Amino acid sequence: MELKLWGGRFTKQTDQLVHNFNASISFDQKFYKQDIDGSIAHVTMLAKQHILTDAERDTIVAALTDIKNEIAEGTLEITGTYEDIHSFVEAMLIERTGETGKKLHTGRSRNDQVALDMKLYTRDEIKECDALLKDLLEEILTLMESHTETFMPGFTHLQKAQPLTLAHHFGAYFEMFKRDRSRLADIYRRMNTCPLGAGALAGTTYPLDRAYTAELLGFDGPTLNSMDSVSDRDYIIELLSALSTVMMHLSRFSEEIIIWNTNEYQFIELDDAYSTGSSIMPQKKNPDIAELVRGKTGRVYGALMSILTTMKGLPLAYNKDMQEDKELTFDAIDTTKGCIKLFTGMIKTMKINKKAMAKSALGGFTNATDAADYLVKHGVPFRDAHGIIGQLVLYGIENNKSLDDMTLEEYKAISPVFEADIYDAISLETCVNLRNTIGGPGTDAMKNVIAMEKTYLDTNQSL
Repeated sequence: MELKLWGGRFTKQTDQLVHNFNASISFDQKFYKQDIDGSIAHVTMLAKQHILTDAERDTIVAALTDIKNEIAEGTLEITGTYEDIHSFVEAMLIERTGETGKKLHTGRSRNDQVALDMKLYTRDEIKECDALLKDLLEEILTLMESHTETFMPGFTHLQKAQPLTLAHHFGAYFEMFKRDRSRLADIYRRMNTCPLGAGALAGTTYPLDRAYTAELLGFDGPTLNSMDSVSDRDYIIELLSALSTVMMHLSRFSEEIIIWNTNEYQFIELDDAYSTGSSIMPQKKNPDIAELVRGKTGRVYGALMSILTTMKGLPLAYNKDMQEDKELTFDAIDTTKGCIKLFTGMIKTMKINKKAMAKSALGGFTNATDAADYLVKHGVPFRDAHGIIGQLVLYGIENNKSLDDMTLEEYKAISPVFEADIYDAISLETCVNLRNTIGGPGTDAMKNVIAMEKTYLDTNQSL
């Protein structure tokens, strides 16, 4: 028979539709492990405080451990007849230990139990997300190391701007995902306090040792306000915000992968394992994984907006509305983790077309700024140099010539300052390597940055 944690003052059975609407076991069973670990810590503390005997503690801990193992092995099925994972676990405990099992909930409310389970689960998932981001960063760094001399055009407004290296381009995403890890670490630090012992909202009369419970569960300490303990969902909002930013970064990167994979660009070729075909056009090889990552970004954004909307009008302390935090958070976490894994595999296996990138870098007058800098170094004021190069670009467009293709006579026809060394000044290698300060695309600068990023990965291990 189903155990209800609240049925004592009721004289009627809950309507089945109400039960179904109220129940959360279909999704909160996801944190059965955290629920049982929290209960083991709680009962261990109760025995330390002599609220339960050591024998009662040992009986309950042994039964809870068996229940957790059987669920993990699939020999114990979590059924939908129970309202939530808490009532399921407690019912199984009582079935196995009788009256002793009924003592587990001493000094605890379902409110602080739910708050604990969600924190434990979220904390575990933050660790997993961080580890996946570290894997992605390692793959990006491998690509950076391989492409410090792979030239490509840099873009602003999707227009060719200046030449740079593929390592420099990938390095921008390295910085983004590095910041994502920093955000996760910050959330982990801020959320790592234990709500257990807050009771429903106002604590309990039992002499609990909340600091000991927190220590058993790996928290930095207990929460300091019992009302906030059961009604705080800031850490979920922060996590969904951080995951939304991760997805935004993945989406931006995916957009470029999609563009680079087109017939018009041909900068990269995606591996067959990360592409699909068309049901009608046999020649097609579609970048579906990159497109799905880009598409699923909106799904994670939706979870963030949902929890913000849910929380915006809630008075203190706990309200049933907060049950809505779970499904959307679980989905957003699973979506983000799946996208990071797939994206990492996709960039690991894609082929880089160095020739196509270099050819593209030579077109579109990407070296125009360097030609202007050449004039400045020969005494021409920058504003005048800007105008001279603008005339050269217009001439090149009208005559279908790049700056590299023009003769010295054509250069001198627009400005007598130009000499034969202009060609060296506007070569891809010179254009890139003259920008050799830290953070720039120059080969030496990139090698220094890569060394620093390696140190970062070596010293900043996963949470």
